[in-house]
Amino acid sequence: MALRPPRPPRFDPWVALAGLAGGLLLWGFGLSMRRANDPQVLLDGGGPLLVPLVVIAGCELLRRTAPRTALLIGTLALAADTVTQGSIATIVMYTDLMYAAVLYGTPATARRLPRITGILAIAATLVPYAVWRVPEALLIGLVVGAVMFTPASTGLIVRNHRDAAEAARLRAEQTALLAETDRVQAVTAERARMARELHDMVANHLSAIAIHSTAALSLEDERTSREALAVIRENSVQGLSEMRRLIGILRDGTGDREPAVTPTLDGLGALVEGARANGLDVTLDAAHHPVPAPVELAAYRIVQESLTNALKHAAPGKVTVRLRHLDGGLGIRVSSPYGGRDTPRAPGSGAGLVGMRERVALLDGTFEAGPESGPDGGLWVVRACLPVTDITRGELE
Repeated sequence: MALRPPRPPRFDPWVALAGLAGGLLLWGFGLSMRRANDPQVLLDGGGPLLVPLVVIAGCELLRRTAPRTALLIGTLALAADTVTQGSIATIVMYTDLMYAAVLYGTPATARRLPRITGILAIAATLVPYAVWRVPEALLIGLVVGAVMFTPASTGLIVRNHRDAAEAARLRAEQTALLAETDRVQAVTAERARMARELHDMVANHLSAIAIHSTAALSLEDERTSREALAVIRENSVQGLSEMRRLIGILRDGTGDREPAVTPTLDGLGALVEGARANGLDVTLDAAHHPVPAPVELAAYRIVQESLTNALKHAAPGKVTVRLRHLDGGLGIRVSSPYGGRDTPRAPGSGAGLVGMRERVALLDGTFEAGPESGPDGGLWVVRACLPVTDITRGELE
C-alpha cells in the first residue's frame, strides 16, 4: 500500500498564495530589484522573473512537511532569481523557508544551518572586500546575513523556546501524574489504616456479643442468660463508643487523624481483663521498656486481635500473652490452644491476620502466625518483632 505524502497544514497554502500574489502584484506594477539594462541581469523579460517566483511559492507548501527539500529547491530558485531582474517577494519567501527549515526541521538541521549561514555571511563580507577593496563590497555580506543568517538564527531562538516550553509542559504533566499517584497511594493507605482501626476496635466487641448471644439463646438458665446479656450490653456500649470515636476521626476536618485516646501497652491489663470476662483463660507476661508510640499502638492492636481470634477459634485452655525486648526490637508472642473445634464460636473474615501483618510491615518488622506443637497439644502462635531503639536483650520463649 503506497503511503500518501503528508498534506501541508492549512496555514501554509495561504502563505504560498500571499507570496505569489505579492510577487505578481509587484511584477504587474513593473517593480523589481534591478533594471532591465543592469549588467547583472542575464535573463530579461517577465517570464524568467516569474519562474523563480512560482517555484519558491510552491516551496512554501512544503515549509513544514519537508523543510529541507523546500529550502534546497528554494535556494536554487533564489540563485535563478539573481540572473533576472529579481523580485523582493522571492527573497522574502526564501527567508521564510530558511526560518521554517530551522524551526520545523530535524535537530541536526537546526544546529547546522545557523553555523553554515553565519560562515557564509562572514565570507560574503570579507572576500568581496578583499577583492575589490571598496566599502560597498561589505553590503554583500550584510545582504547575505539578512537573507540567510538572520532568519536561521531567529528560527533557532524560537525553536529553543518552543522546546523549553514543551519540556516544561512534560515536566508539569509528570509532576501532576506523580501527584495523582501519591494521592491515590495516600488514599489507599488511609483506607487500609482506617479498615485496620475499625476491625481492631470493633471486632473484639462484636465477637464477644456474637458468642454470648449464642450462649444466651442456647441456655435455659435464667441466671446464666442474664450474665451473658450483661456481657453483651457491656461490649455493645464499648463497641458503640469506639464506633463513635472512629466516625469522629473521619469527620474531623482539622487534620487530626489519630484517635482521641491512643491505646498504649499500659492498657494491656484492662484488655486481658476484658478477654477474661468474655470467657478466656488469659495469662499476661509483659516486661518491656518504653517504646515509640507507633510501636506501642501496633503491639497493642496485635495483642487485641490475637485475643479476639482466640475468643473465636481457640479450644478450651490457657492463652498466654508475652512481651519481651529482643535484639531486633519489641517481641510479641500470643499462644492459644489449637484444634478440637469444628467451627468457630463466631464467624470471621480473615482480615485480622492481614491487618496484623500490615501493621508489622509498616514498621519494617517481622510477623508469623500458624499452628505449632506444644507439651499440652497443638497451639496457635502469633509472633511479631517490632523494631525499636535502645533495647535490651531478652528471651521471648
